[in-house]
Amino acid sequence: MTVLRIGNFSGFYGDRFDALREMLTGGEVDVLTGDYLAELTMLILARDRLKDPGAGYARTFLRQLEDCLGLAHERGVKIVTNAGGLNPAGLANAVRELAGRLGIPVRVAHVEGDDIAASHPGALAAHAYLGGFGIAACLRAGADIVVTGRVTDAALVTGPAAAHFGWGPTDHDRLAGAVVAGHVLECGTQATGGNYAFFREGDVHRPGFPLAEVHADGSSVVTKHPGTGGLVDVGTVAAQLLYETGGGRYAGPDVTARLDTVRLSQDGPDRVRIEGVRGEAPPPTLKVGLNRLGGFRNEVVFVLTGLDIEAKAALVRAQLTDALAKSPPDEVRWELVRTDRADADTEETASALLRLVVRDPDERVVGRALSGAAVELALASYPGFHVLSPPGKGSPYGVFEDVYVPHGAVAHLAVLHDGRRIPVPVPQDTQPLDDVPAPPLPDPLPPGPTRRAALGLVAGARSGDKGGNANVGVWARSDEAWRWLAHELTAERFRQLIPESRDLPVTRHLLPNLRALNFVVAGILGAGVAARARFDPQAKALGEWLRSRHLDIPEALL
Repeated sequence: MTVLRIGNFSGFYGDRFDALREMLTGGEVDVLTGDYLAELTMLILARDRLKDPGAGYARTFLRQLEDCLGLAHERGVKIVTNAGGLNPAGLANAVRELAGRLGIPVRVAHVEGDDIAASHPGALAAHAYLGGFGIAACLRAGADIVVTGRVTDAALVTGPAAAHFGWGPTDHDRLAGAVVAGHVLECGTQATGGNYAFFREGDVHRPGFPLAEVHADGSSVVTKHPGTGGLVDVGTVAAQLLYETGGGRYAGPDVTARLDTVRLSQDGPDRVRIEGVRGEAPPPTLKVGLNRLGGFRNEVVFVLTGLDIEAKAALVRAQLTDALAKSPPDEVRWELVRTDRADADTEETASALLRLVVRDPDERVVGRALSGAAVELALASYPGFHVLSPPGKGSPYGVFEDVYVPHGAVAHLAVLHDGRRIPVPVPQDTQPLDDVPAPPLPDPLPPGPTRRAALGLVAGARSGDKGGNANVGVWARSDEAWRWLAHELTAERFRQLIPESRDLPVTRHLLPNLRALNFVVAGILGAGVAARARFDPQAKALGEWLRSRHLDIPEALL
């Protein structure tokens, strides 16, 4: 087989349940991958495991498989998933039990070694991001289903590709091409029009899930099954390539992919070719995600209606500050969201929201102390006092951070369907990770008339989170727009447009092949999504906010 068709049926824990069946019945596919893990998911699974040591994996995968295991076996489709989470061996055993109950002969293998919590006391979870060669070893030994824990998202594609084409650890360009294809597939329908800046250009009511036709040289074509919704074009693929990445070097445990070498081209309706990807030896260390309990949090949202919004907010803020003075929380954050309009014809549109979030190591400080203080104001505060919902008990929140360990500190193991345990060798060839030298800027556009307008009229954007940092990828839709964007949207201009970033480090990366800029804003998300320090804790809409900001745009582009 000269082409390996690898599809995706899950981009997160909670994705469309029917996607596995849709991908099995919608067209030709050789391997299906399911991505269930994210930084927050690992914390959720860690808390599940505290209650039940046999838990720690994505249970929805088992329910999906119960519906589709016979169909996958009948069609000879292999399934690779990181749904094992914190307990890949447990999920592999559960899959075997399911197959036995259904009378379907499947060979189930799993990958382990990512869990290094024993060397990080106090962490709820500590997991190294493994590469794809453990998956490859399982598939080469004949596995039909491979379950992993915390591997890189792209490893779900690089593993099957390496197994199928016989790639080794030094096939850097081929591996890098598969990493890029894997990064496009990993978030499911985000590659087929979901969450797309220009969503009105296609039917995205129910986007189909993506698949990549991977070739032996590492190049690929991203597409979807015929007749499914959504769209696949250079823009949807570029948007996903920029999601949760940084500069020209995208490091992983198997290879560092050079994103600045990626070339995209339309290869027909709903087909985008990815080629030209160069790879380099991986860095000498592995990333480890640490999740720990940060403390407890609580929140209450006051509804302020009609006149004197600012004065009402000041009153309730002063009242609660006095009420909590005896034992003030470690962190108190107020946000007034002006959703109100003057002379509104509905009460809802006449109302603003005042959000209070508190955090403290002591649950009592943010629990009953806050809820009691807020409820006691019901008849003693601003006119029209009410809240969106009564404050409850303090809830625990997590803190995410990443650290790095040598490859040799992790025992990467492929546990085959027959019980054999195969160590996965560490890379012999590594390369320290350095920034790519800044490429030259394109020639600026000639002077001409401009108009004050939204950036999103000429550029797309997608944003996301990595721990406490956020990235915003911005891409132009034409060469002329790129010439303007590369000169206009500097790091300083970004800070002006996004005031939250003004006192934070903002790094701008140029990716001319994609006509794109990628901004990394350090620290804007505090201690990460599990700490929920921000209105948009995963920075999902940060790019859309940026697109809504107004600049002086050349009229020739509008």
